[in-house]
Amino acid sequence: MGVIAKQSIRGTIVTYAGIAVGIITVFFVQTRFLTTEEIGLARVLIDAATLFVGLAQLGTNASIIRFFPYFKEKDSVEDHGFFFWAMVVPFIGFILFALIYWACHVPLGAWFGEKSPLFVEYYYFVLPIAFFMLYQSICETTCNVLMHIVLPRAVRELVVRLGLLALYLLYAFRVLSMDGFVIGLCCNYALAALINLCYFRALHPVRLQPDWNFLRSNLTLVRRYLVYTGFLIVSAMTTVLAPTLSSFFVTAKMGLDSTGIFAIATYMAVMVSVPSRSVAAIASPQLAHAIKEQDSEQCSFLMRQVTRNMLLIGGFILLLIWVNIDLIFHILPNGTTFAQAKDVVLILGVSQLVLASFTICLTALNYSRFYAFSLLLSLILTVSALLLNNYLVPRFGMQGAAFSNLLSYGLYYLLIIATVVPLCHFRVVDRNWWYIALLLIFLFGLNTLWQAFVPALNIWFDSIVRSLVLIGGGTLIAYKTKLSPEINVQITQWKNK
Repeated sequence: MGVIAKQSIRGTIVTYAGIAVGIITVFFVQTRFLTTEEIGLARVLIDAATLFVGLAQLGTNASIIRFFPYFKEKDSVEDHGFFFWAMVVPFIGFILFALIYWACHVPLGAWFGEKSPLFVEYYYFVLPIAFFMLYQSICETTCNVLMHIVLPRAVRELVVRLGLLALYLLYAFRVLSMDGFVIGLCCNYALAALINLCYFRALHPVRLQPDWNFLRSNLTLVRRYLVYTGFLIVSAMTTVLAPTLSSFFVTAKMGLDSTGIFAIATYMAVMVSVPSRSVAAIASPQLAHAIKEQDSEQCSFLMRQVTRNMLLIGGFILLLIWVNIDLIFHILPNGTTFAQAKDVVLILGVSQLVLASFTICLTALNYSRFYAFSLLLSLILTVSALLLNNYLVPRFGMQGAAFSNLLSYGLYYLLIIATVVPLCHFRVVDRNWWYIALLLIFLFGLNTLWQAFVPALNIWFDSIVRSLVLIGGGTLIAYKTKLSPEINVQITQWKNK
């Protein structure tokens, strides 16, 4: 446990350092030196590559984590050729989906061509970016199962983001042309993949051939692997597509200018769910163990604890962003251009709050014996996101894309809860969760009334005062009423130091 704790703490520090680099890149470099179209191009290239990776890996990341213990010999480095398959299967997936991507050039070119011809021009650059992102991800997962997460996470959170920051600056000062910038994107992810591969090779000798004797003597294990991986492949085709649909619809229907603005709003909103990543890393193993032991009381306790605390923490982060949204756009270079996405930030922020609060329910469903239901629900998520984006984006633009995101994910998690509660007999929320929700509604409503009836003499003074009153007052109420006993304990321990 000491190794796990040490790696987790270091990994968390690296993650937040990466977020700091990302804030500088997005808010103070992109918005100042790049046009919205250029921001949009970079965003849609990376989104397209991310979607490609999610499909091409053929479920390998999850399969590595689940099946590595069955291949590894105890107290030995012998893995019976497991990592050979970990490297080969994604390559097969890449070739398969690269052929599909090549075949779709004409219809996708027609779809994006009218509003976003620049993306069509760089259409094929998605392939090398996706290839290097794929093996960066695979090598990171292989290092994770060997209990070495810090360097691969540093590569993802720091090396890649620092590389992007350097590329944006080189392009901003015209050291690089647009062609050079896109080629630089490919090289940036190639460097990340190479570092992870070299680190993995240093940790573990890789067999470059499969152990056929081991496979023949463990046919049941092979069948389980194939069934599980097949399930993941189908599931990935739905769940990986949904998060990127809004960005693609904005690109196709409105153009890369709007994509760039939408990307900045999205980055702000994602801040709401950042704390849930660390919490998930801690809670998920505990939840998996409780489900294995069929301890429904412990499962319910963990889920109520996570949903309650993530609603409280994420809700106050969203409130802080919304109270200061005008000041944020005032500070941002070219802030008036991006301020048209003000409502988008709030809508996407609420969507991220839903995700942060209830992702633990999806985790519980996937770990339970009813995991096959997640495939049906993922299909509903994708279809609803597709239909909503197709209907709302042409009519309401970026706001329509944001509402599509909120409505599809709201429906998705509602159905997950409706599945988990009766089938698994888990209790997802408690009374304090509802009190927190009412407190947040009250604080957001008070902020709206304040802005409507109290004149703002100075944008800095108004934001600071509202932040102190609403955030400070809300925090005091939450503490005094013990809405989160866990957070109260942490505060008390900090005060007593």
